[in-house]
Amino acid sequence: MEEKKSAWERLQLVHAKGRPTIKDYIPQIFTDWFEMHGDRFYGDDRAVIGGVARLDGMPVTIIAEVKGRDLNENKACNFAMPHPEGYRKALRLAKQAEKFHRPIVCFIDTPGAFCGIAAEERGQGEAIATNIAEFMTLRTPIISIVLGEGGSGGALALGVCDELAMLENAEYSVLSPRGFASILWKDASREQEACEIMRITAEDMVRLGVAETIIEEPFGGAHNDLDKISENIKEYLSQKISEKCKKDIDVLLKERYTKFRKIGAFEE
Repeated sequence: MEEKKSAWERLQLVHAKGRPTIKDYIPQIFTDWFEMHGDRFYGDDRAVIGGVARLDGMPVTIIAEVKGRDLNENKACNFAMPHPEGYRKALRLAKQAEKFHRPIVCFIDTPGAFCGIAAEERGQGEAIATNIAEFMTLRTPIISIVLGEGGSGGALALGVCDELAMLENAEYSVLSPRGFASILWKDASREQEACEIMRITAEDMVRLGVAETIIEEPFGGAHNDLDKISENIKEYLSQKISEKCKKDIDVLLKERYTKFRKIGAFEE
């Protein structure tokens, strides 16, 4: 049995060069993948991909943040940091899925939304806020999975769902540990210390009620056995999508709303 890892050790696995990305998972989990491009307002953001595929023969809409497997791929997808048009593309495809009664599967893997001047000029904050509001009322099942990093509003824009799952070594946080240390202590070198106190692991998220499920990774991390981790993800999706599709949509929406209203509640 593998020894339990610290939050810092998990973060190193998430940043490992060979860790699978959504481009590795799609052909392993889905069939008949057809990618769609553009937000119909500005352009096509390569940090977010989306389209239609089949899961066990059922049509589903896939929306995913893209990480590169090398420097050139990361440059092409802006290191998985979406611009506003990426989130608007995601919303366009989500609305299309609602229209045709397709379940939505979101894959989250980003250090955060891009914070450049151009992104702000094109309405970064508004695009994220609109997605959060609109996804809350979409009349179709939504399942989200954190593959690696789930950073800040960049993750929240695809994180409003009926059920959130996380890979065993994934992390979900308000900002990166380095950013946390820089803001709180004015010392980025305390990144590891910040990582251990931020409560960012999959176990933390389940305990706090943010996530519902942890998807087991192969021994040593997802990069050690792509077939096995893909099989685990597919098994989870098949079960949950079938379960959610059987529910009355008004019940599903009420449960979705309640899920997010209770996050952060506490007693003294």
